[in-house]
Amino acid sequence: MKTAIIGYGKMGKEIEKILLQRGHEVSLIIDVDNAAELNADNLKNIDVAIEFTTPATAYDNIRKCLESGTAVVSGTTGWLEKMPQIKQLCTERGGAMFYASNYSLGVNLMFRLNRELARLMNSVKAGYNVAIEEIHHTEKKDSPSGTAVTLAEDIIARLESKTQWVNEPTNELETIAITSKRIGMTPGDHTVTYTSEDDTLEIRHSIKNRRTLAQGAVIAAEFLCGKQGIYTMDDLF
Repeated sequence: MKTAIIGYGKMGKEIEKILLQRGHEVSLIIDVDNAAELNADNLKNIDVAIEFTTPATAYDNIRKCLESGTAVVSGTTGWLEKMPQIKQLCTERGGAMFYASNYSLGVNLMFRLNRELARLMNSVKAGYNVAIEEIHHTEKKDSPSGTAVTLAEDIIARLESKTQWVNEPTNELETIAITSKRIGMTPGDHTVTYTSEDDTLEIRHSIKNRRTLAQGAVIAAEFLCGKQGIYTMDDLF
């Protein structure tokens, strides 16, 4: 599989290691200094591009890949208001895209546990308040994290609640409080807590290093190669 890496920071370098370990070819690396090289000529022989950049640049990067006929895996969060345009472009061009707010296989298992727990809570109606806390490294651009937003959206879909993005937790009924913290070099820590007057129930996932994210992204690229359409971790699982 001939790949391009778009975004050559810490994640990009980890992705490169795993691609090479799994026998793939890294044919193109795009970073801030050579962003103009992300064009149709350089992408024409690329099977899949893996994009981890910033909310400000992700949309244009993905668009250029799809317009060039290159499948793209994206893990950048904070730009999803433009996802409808990307889906339309993907359909029009017969392209392929894979998107996830988090590529850790463990986090995606947590998503499934979170959905089931929310469903059960909704069925018993036992008076629990729900809150989410996410902790990331100080270099992370978006807040709350895309993973925290996904967790909240999945709960809302089952509790029919409203969401409140806050920096400090609240205890209002039918409100999901998301507390975002930026501490040191923490790769990612997410906790969903249900609290009643009588007890507390908590599910938590902590990422030890970026390798788990990079490995998931490479597995997604292998899955996407040769396909058409929009895919997520639900399709991969």
